[in-house]
Amino acid sequence: MSFARAIVRPPAANFADGLTTAGLGLPDLALALAQHAAYVDALESCGLAITPLPPEEGFPDATFVEDTAVLARGLAVLCRPGAPSRAGEVEAIRPAIASFFPAPAAIRAPGTLDGGDVCEAGDHVFIGVSERTNEEGARQLAALLLSRGLGSTLVDIREETGLLHLKSGIAWLGGRTLALTDALARRPEFAGWTPLPVSPGEEYAANAVLVNGRVLLAAGFPRFEAAVRALGLPTVPLDMSEFRKLDGGLSCLSLRF
Repeated sequence: MSFARAIVRPPAANFADGLTTAGLGLPDLALALAQHAAYVDALESCGLAITPLPPEEGFPDATFVEDTAVLARGLAVLCRPGAPSRAGEVEAIRPAIASFFPAPAAIRAPGTLDGGDVCEAGDHVFIGVSERTNEEGARQLAALLLSRGLGSTLVDIREETGLLHLKSGIAWLGGRTLALTDALARRPEFAGWTPLPVSPGEEYAANAVLVNGRVLLAAGFPRFEAAVRALGLPTVPLDMSEFRKLDGGLSCLSLRF
């Protein structure tokens, strides 16, 4: 699975007003902007053409564009975020999505879906049922994916501590290999896959992104980076400190297709 493009949106001036459970303090906007620029540079270094959107002042979480849509196999699905304060982000990004996918599908009420709960792993997709994504939304997405030949598995993470979204604890690293936190590694939904365990204390690193043969990962987690390199995959460590303060990770900051 390779990518040619990415849609991104830098943090707005009110970024610090975004939703969070992290308890790590307020983010520094100037540093967040610098970290976002480095992230975009990394995507470009992986061969992606970038579609940059302007900051969205009306929605402090809008830099986390991944939660607004799912893009897979030529299919575009507009999400229906589980946090009411983020609902308007979908309409804000709709024109950009429609410029590449003229007839996007959409999750309908009462379904809710955040893109952060969707982990594409080659020909299979894992869909998290979480505080933000309900079963109805997950099943709607599963049906849409099946129409494009993609099977899926629902993973209920509502009882798992520390996982806002499914991709807070999982990353596809190619083939049948999944980076998994301890909370997910024991789950039967991942039987038959090869786990790359994420060490206790490095759980944040699990939100890595495989982009055209390179793995973008959060800086500061040496055991995880070494394990990824041992697979023969080059790594691109990136400072994510300010986005982590708002429960954000690497995958959250772009829509890749």
